[in-house]
Amino acid sequence: MSTSTTARHRRACRPSTPLTELGQRMGPGARRGLATVASSGLVLTIAASSATAAGSESTALPRVDISAAAAEAVTAMITTPSVVAPADVTWSVETLEAVAKAPRVVTVAVERPAAAASRSGERPALAEATETAAATEAAPAPAPAASASAIVNYARQFVGTPYVYGGVTPAGFDCSGFTQYVFANVGISLPRSSSAQANAGTRVSAAEAQAGDLVWWPGHVGIYTGNGNHIAARQPGTALYEGAIPHSSPVFIRIG
Repeated sequence: MSTSTTARHRRACRPSTPLTELGQRMGPGARRGLATVASSGLVLTIAASSATAAGSESTALPRVDISAAAAEAVTAMITTPSVVAPADVTWSVETLEAVAKAPRVVTVAVERPAAAASRSGERPALAEATETAAATEAAPAPAPAASASAIVNYARQFVGTPYVYGGVTPAGFDCSGFTQYVFANVGISLPRSSSAQANAGTRVSAAEAQAGDLVWWPGHVGIYTGNGNHIAARQPGTALYEGAIPHSSPVFIRIG
């Protein structure tokens, strides 16, 4: 009599792990979040012994608390959201044109207080500049320099004019009245007296003297015509004439 024995097979089932138990306790929404955590790079590794892996019977694995890791993953998803832009989005950048403007220059005049200037013994810079500008405006333009020949030729026109003490016109001249009149005709103003005319210009030596210079000695003044001669109103009773200089050491004065 033969006896047959039928082999029995264990019903197929999914392996049970701590993640399986955690998923059963959490709702469907939490399970999806847990899947997201796993897909975003959080890997949970549970080590099992080689004996358990090789055995035919399922052995309960030690429980692993992953609540902290899950909380960190959820926080990361909330605080660091990802932005997905459609593939057909067109980006455009507006070009700005820069226009350079010339710098504006502002000149500021600083006036030094008068009290500080008086303590230092200096004049205020603003007052000095104002006076200089006023003097420049008030000063007449310098007369063009008269040529020596123009002075001498004009003076020779009055040869023969009588000597008149105090005379300042062609009706009659004294020595300084004559020189003053001639130089005024060419735009040069001379003082009235002969002594004052001696200081009206620059003194030069006899070797440097030129026609058109004044020639002077105490009590007399005339116009030098060159070669040791001068033209002048000399003395009462003698008409104006040109001749040799009678003085041994005259002074020559250049005007202008």
